[in-house]
Amino acid sequence: MDVLKLADEIINGKRLKRGDDLRFFFTADLGDLCRGADRIRKKFCGNKAELCSIINGISGKCSEDCKFCAQSAHNCTGVNEYGFLPVDEILAECRHNADKGVHRFSIVTAGRTLSDEAFESAFKAYKTMNSECHISLCASHGLLTDEQFRRLREAGVTRYHCNIETSRRNFPNICTTHTYEDKLECISRARKAGLEICSGGIIGMGETWEDRLDMAVSLSEIGVDSVPINSLIPIKGTPLERLEAISSDDIIRTAAMFRYILPEAHIRLAAGRDLMPKCGEKAFVSGVDSTITGDMLTTSGNNIDSDINMLKGIGYEV
Repeated sequence: MDVLKLADEIINGKRLKRGDDLRFFFTADLGDLCRGADRIRKKFCGNKAELCSIINGISGKCSEDCKFCAQSAHNCTGVNEYGFLPVDEILAECRHNADKGVHRFSIVTAGRTLSDEAFESAFKAYKTMNSECHISLCASHGLLTDEQFRRLREAGVTRYHCNIETSRRNFPNICTTHTYEDKLECISRARKAGLEICSGGIIGMGETWEDRLDMAVSLSEIGVDSVPINSLIPIKGTPLERLEAISSDDIIRTAAMFRYILPEAHIRLAAGRDLMPKCGEKAFVSGVDSTITGDMLTTSGNNIDSDINMLKGIGYEV
């Protein structure tokens, strides 16, 4: 397969779909694959990087048994535990990110869903941020109801995050307390409420290349707007603690493959950027156009200023 020719065909309207033989992605020359992915990225996303930042609104005691997660009550990780943060604390962090030039800000909470009390706190926080901060708002609160999604939209949230995590085949190996179908139904409810969709997953959890490919094709079929690619950081106390960290080249190959399959989506580096040299600089010329950033994050060696300087240094507008 001539992946550079394929990149031009995608730019001219071709779309890859389930049933196509896409195994060439696993062995294609990585340099050519990255050049083609970058060509697609420039066509559909230009040189404008989208930066988002998150705050952990509720930590620990999660009822779900996701094998990768430090916050699951099923895992013994010693994670800090707390209830919903005070609205003033969330607002201060949102202002900080807006002032730094970050484009999107999200509250992320541990748990299958939000209690009524926690949801009201989240609603108040989003309403306040929407009125006082010049920044787009995202949310990540698990499996919400139709009415809750409607109210998030009313509060000013424009995008909802719900990762499918991996392939449909591999999902039961990662989580058993909710299903892949639960995720798809949640995404459908959020879209019905008028929200954009941010959904991706985690690589390096022992999945196959076919699982990564299936995840990309599934996200394309869903029609997501933003695709966070997380690379597993094995956490002591989780069932995946002994896994070897994924290689930088495998992260890059995955990101480039996702760009070919999701040419118009924001492909976003998330957790695990410090597994790559220069916090993933090469990925931003290999199909990636967005990232999670922040001055409070522990999943990246960079902060907002250094991310902005890095992106400007390779030709992005931020």
